[in-house]
Amino acid sequence: MSSPKLNLMTPGEYLEIERKSEIRSEYIAGRMFAMSGASRRHSFITGNFHRELSTQMRGRACEAHTIDMRVKVSPTGMYTYPDIVALCGEARLEDEHFDTLLNPTVIVEVLSDSTEAYDRGEKFAHYRRLDTLREYVLVSQDKIRIERFRREGDEWTLSEVSDPEATLHLESIDCHVAVAAIYEKVEF
Repeated sequence: MSSPKLNLMTPGEYLEIERKSEIRSEYIAGRMFAMSGASRRHSFITGNFHRELSTQMRGRACEAHTIDMRVKVSPTGMYTYPDIVALCGEARLEDEHFDTLLNPTVIVEVLSDSTEAYDRGEKFAHYRRLDTLREYVLVSQDKIRIERFRREGDEWTLSEVSDPEATLHLESIDCHVAVAAIYEKVEF
């Protein structure tokens, strides 16, 4: 008995479909995966964090994007939509559509029950292959806890912030973000 043949798509086929779709999907190993909607907490955290970064980046050659900026992990072929992506310097984009970033410096993911294991595991394994990525930040939405993974050579070190009076320092883009500002309006 033979197993059924999987119909895998090429990155080009994915991008053609994705650019016309009203629903965002990630692409991994020839397959598209639709992304689910975000909770109110998730929306507050993402918006707050992005606002703080964008404010600090004014007048600098830096930029921060929310969930609509697609990132390509070129070494693995993965296309994904981080909750927040930031960089300083010139953005490298995949093509003339200007919608797929190739050189993120910081990626932020807001954790949910359905994505936490993936964000910590397989997704981070893909992200670590990005030579430009210097910091990966995981933000809990059901308690005050922010985990920052920082690249030091070939190693990643973890630091955690859970004090609402603390400040998260993103060294690679020289931004200091108050934990209280990230969690503004979030009720636990």
